[in-house]
Amino acid sequence: MRNISVLCFVLFTVFICNGQGLLSEKNNFNNQDTLRGSITPERSWWDLTYYHLDIEVKPETKFISGKNTIHYKVLEKNQVMQIDLQEPMVITKVLQAGKELNVTHNGNAHFVTLTENQIIGDINSIEVYYNGNPREAKSAPWDGGFSWKKDNNDKHFIATSCQGLGASVWWPNKDHMYDEVDSMLISITNPKGLMNVSNGRLRQLVENSNKTVTSHWFINNPINNYGVNVNIGDYVNFSEVFDGEKGPLDMDYWVLTDNLEKAKEHFKDAPKMMKAFEHWFGPYPFYEDSFKLVEVPYLGMEHQSSVTYGNKYMKGYLGKDLSRTGWGLKFDFIIIHEAGHEWFANNITNKDIADMWIHEGFTAYSENLFLDYYYGKEAAADYVIGTRANIQNDKPLIGVYNVNNEGSSDIYYKGANMLHTIRQLLEDDEKWRQILRGLNSEFYHKTVTTKQIEDYISKESNIDLTAFFNQYLRDVRIPTFEFKIEDGELQYHYISIVEGFDMPIQIEIGDKTQWIYPKAKWQTMPFTGTELKVDRDFYVEIHKI
Repeated sequence: MRNISVLCFVLFTVFICNGQGLLSEKNNFNNQDTLRGSITPERSWWDLTYYHLDIEVKPETKFISGKNTIHYKVLEKNQVMQIDLQEPMVITKVLQAGKELNVTHNGNAHFVTLTENQIIGDINSIEVYYNGNPREAKSAPWDGGFSWKKDNNDKHFIATSCQGLGASVWWPNKDHMYDEVDSMLISITNPKGLMNVSNGRLRQLVENSNKTVTSHWFINNPINNYGVNVNIGDYVNFSEVFDGEKGPLDMDYWVLTDNLEKAKEHFKDAPKMMKAFEHWFGPYPFYEDSFKLVEVPYLGMEHQSSVTYGNKYMKGYLGKDLSRTGWGLKFDFIIIHEAGHEWFANNITNKDIADMWIHEGFTAYSENLFLDYYYGKEAAADYVIGTRANIQNDKPLIGVYNVNNEGSSDIYYKGANMLHTIRQLLEDDEKWRQILRGLNSEFYHKTVTTKQIEDYISKESNIDLTAFFNQYLRDVRIPTFEFKIEDGELQYHYISIVEGFDMPIQIEIGDKTQWIYPKAKWQTMPFTGTELKVDRDFYVEIHKI
């Protein structure tokens, strides 16, 4: 019987690592799921170019109101546009060229009938006015919405988080991953005495006559909707300049006033992170928008250029080591993991949430690469292999397409161990590093599919990884290396595999290491040793007959 405390920790880890939580997993899909998760005809004919989100946040009543001006390029002839906004938020009116437009509602999808002729190639805009009491996050960031909290001085401490659930939980937009807006202005009005920090750079801070202040934050680069955030609190700022691959990078830190001195020491992990990840992944993708860590009243999230932090100034994950090896306490999990998403999630973004493994698998793997950079290859291997205890193998990593459905929570550490295994198949570590950097160059500021990632890695590694990816992404079974030794002969093959799976592995016999090439069919070779070990870096099960 497994130790019950270890089992509980594993189950706790699986739950916290799943953006939606295991209990909320959908088994059936409805029309709303399709409207949310597919590229509908009312979405496909127009391309996002610019948002100006301009709202007031009223903490005392937990109410927000304002508008989003949506600029778009006409790709095809159509007169109906889908805008997403989730209940209980309400669209009050939509204008184009000063004229109010007709809006029909289907749950969280709202269909705007345009009266102006939509000419292919034109760039037009609409203004979507809305208000309401947005959904309150009960356990942010996993269930999403607004967090309305107070700090230790009884001052308002407010933040948004909406991965998976969707940005339309608090502002109207084209809420699908495939189309990222090219740039964006975020204007937030809130009570004086509090500061809002959003994505990008602060353009202007305006004191209004009605005891409010408005901050204008501009984002130069494409951004996914769930990466957009509002963070309001009694903030103080400190900063530094990192000497990066593309030149000076502004790194800003916004923390509660009481935590300033603590943060100055603890956030030293941030430039260490930047140095390691620029080495492995290439230049930070958003130099124009700076890099920020922003303290929030929940654990944290990968909001682009505005990474949110709530790990209580502890090493590990709230003081815990998710690998159980000790290495996980060498860094602040939230700083390293969430900032790793700047490359995988914010730079390279999945077109469909079913491919969320691209975000989470690579970023969970980045924790291992951070350790590799500072503590060496064996320490990194200890860590990533230690995280295998969190893997459930309950369902495939890839979810159901076109219905806003993630795959298994294993997208984190099964994804990381899959990538760690690919590294073993290459000629040298530098080739692997160049593949990781190449991904961030080839798909710079782009949305991608799983197939694009698979094809790129196969091409650059010069290995046909088709069956490999089918095994680890689309099947719940872990390949099992089965063997027996008798009469001076080693007999071996794979079981629990998809068709065509033939990944080579390294084995150790005595003091000698060699490659072997198992397949479904039994193979034999002379064996003169007394014991066989399979290299632990390969994510396979071992079964000796």
